[in-house]
Amino acid sequence: MFKNVVTDVFFDLDHTLWDFEKNSALTFEKIFQENAIEVALPDFLEVYIPANFAFWKLYREEKISKEDLRYQRLKSVFDDLKYPVPDKTINKLSDEYIRYLSSFNHLFPNVTEILDYLKPKYKLHIITNGFQEVQEKKLKNSNIYGYFDQIIDSEMAGVKKPDPFIFELALRRAETRPENSLMIGDNLEADILGAQAVGYHALHFNAHQGPKHDFCEIIDDLHEIKTFL
Repeated sequence: MFKNVVTDVFFDLDHTLWDFEKNSALTFEKIFQENAIEVALPDFLEVYIPANFAFWKLYREEKISKEDLRYQRLKSVFDDLKYPVPDKTINKLSDEYIRYLSSFNHLFPNVTEILDYLKPKYKLHIITNGFQEVQEKKLKNSNIYGYFDQIIDSEMAGVKKPDPFIFELALRRAETRPENSLMIGDNLEADILGAQAVGYHALHFNAHQGPKHDFCEIIDDLHEIKTFL
């Protein structure tokens, strides 16, 4: 579908290549044990996962700061679970979460296979809203850093997806044009609609089993990228 026009493929990182939920759960398991937090991990994650999505949406929309995101996503969950945790401990957990998160390196199924397939044919890049200090570590620790020519993060750009500027910056850094570019990501608003607004082609990786839509083609497994490229 895109084979005759695309020269550059841009990937989101978290929830698209790097299995954020699995790595995040392992990180919480570690820091809860080390800090004697006596909350059952499944109970915590049931509340934390939607809360984290909601706070990230506020962060993308510039409604909260990075510091507020890191603090509130923990504070709100412990409050909901009626498990009292002092602010000092929440801040410690927040720091340790960021420190240890990139030490876990689970990828989604077929990531290495599809990158091996694409790399000889296309220039590959990353556009991520993740924090600059951890995204490079995630790529290196999961052994996929070398696949990518340009790695664009929101702190470097000064804005977050879906702001057009980060997609335009990525095009300039990659020295390519939107009509020759394909964005692949899990978030409809940030990745798909954001990229399409600048003129990219888009492919939605439905990592969260979200509702179907007609904005672009949808895949459920990264292996399906071969159908389009």
